Amino acid sequence: MSTENVSRRSFIRTSAATGLGIALVGSVDTIFGATDAAAEPDGRSRPAGYGPLVPDPAGLLALPAGFSYTLIAQEGVTTLESGEPTPSDPDGTASFAARHGGSVLVNNHEIGGSEPFRVPLRPGLVYDETAGGGTTNIEVDKHGNRLREYVSLAGTHNNCAGGRTPWGTWLTCEETEAILAKRHGYVFEVDPFDQDANLNPKPIKALGRYAHEAVAVDPHRGQIYLTEDASGPNGLLYRFTPPHSALPLRKGSLRKLADDAGTLEALVATSGGAIVPDLSVAVEPGTRYRANWVAVPDRDAATTPVRKQFADGTITRSRKLEGMWWADNGAYFVASFARTTDGSAVQHDGQVWFLDPHRSTIELKLRFAYTPADQNTDADGPDNITVSPFGGVILAEDGDGVNHLVGSNDRGETFFFARNDMNESEFTGPNFSHDKKIMFACIQTPGHVFAIRGPFRHC
Repeated sequence: MSTENVSRRSFIRTSAATGLGIALVGSVDTIFGATDAAAEPDGRSRPAGYGPLVPDPAGLLALPAGFSYTLIAQEGVTTLESGEPTPSDPDGTASFAARHGGSVLVNNHEIGGSEPFRVPLRPGLVYDETAGGGTTNIEVDKHGNRLREYVSLAGTHNNCAGGRTPWGTWLTCEETEAILAKRHGYVFEVDPFDQDANLNPKPIKALGRYAHEAVAVDPHRGQIYLTEDASGPNGLLYRFTPPHSALPLRKGSLRKLADDAGTLEALVATSGGAIVPDLSVAVEPGTRYRANWVAVPDRDAATTPVRKQFADGTITRSRKLEGMWWADNGAYFVASFARTTDGSAVQHDGQVWFLDPHRSTIELKLRFAYTPADQNTDADGPDNITVSPFGGVILAEDGDGVNHLVGSNDRGETFFFARNDMNESEFTGPNFSHDKKIMFACIQTPGHVFAIRGPFRHC
């Protein structure tokens, strides 16, 4: 849903997908930003997206003509209902339908050190008093105007992405393996409406302790998929299968799980029976691997990080596994980039994969070519992802140079939807309101949370 098309140097291809997701055009190569135009009702053609980005007079967020934004939170400027300033570093976010047509956003704060505005340690909502991360809930009306903001989880560390659940809560992920006053590297559940449910935060240890990035929940099987953003060695993709006695999962189910409940497994992708040790080797969208799973020996990483419990060549690794989003009866997930200098076999500027639990496969849907000479008009470093109700996906760019919200429609055509006019900070947390009239998105540093309105449509 967006603006100017992306440069001709990043190449993308397509593979068939159903539903709202990315549908590639057979096996025809698609040039990033230079794809075939879509047809208007009168037969004329139009480019993908919403036209050129218009510079913002306020110097914050460039959008296509006809779109506008409301600033609903700003670190250090807006204030919580308890009086403290909005915390720094907004990251992964989801919105939930509230009364009178409004929304409640659960907003991660990726605070891990020297950020100026920590999440306040509100009584009853604190896991570890020495940690500065957590989540705030932001309430807006049906027009996207801010109503209030308050702490929903405090005392966690480096809350990066996460995922919404089918039962209407948010799973916030600690992207860390730090040990402060308590051990960190867990997933916590946050209720967007019931603060009593958020009291006395408890890590969901059954989901493992590692540098969590994002999660996606299978609403049919109850399995939970998780990405790991780590290096030395590179991270893994995980699957958690709850015990049958816990099904169907609902509010409060994960909090009640024993620390060793169910099974946590790591992905072993195979091609023709041979293990694929590194996802970066997939170059052609449409590449499909068999998804096999192997049990994690020690999910709480008592002595050895989980990813180091597997020898290279026996497991499938990927550099910078990032956002996930459940749609089309599967999980879309992102690998942000790969470089040979970080141990990857092949260099690229981003991949989008689709995990199909029914077929037990993963399939490469989009690939961003490695283009080091152009950091501003070639998209690089996709991070958070959401599936658009208008078809395709929206990706938050966290790359070098100028960063954007990048769209890919259900024909595999790509475009820019927004540009950070403030600085080179990353975009985070794109997602749509329940009525599809607002896209929420953040710029991480300094933290700004936007509600974007305009003539959204199928692109």
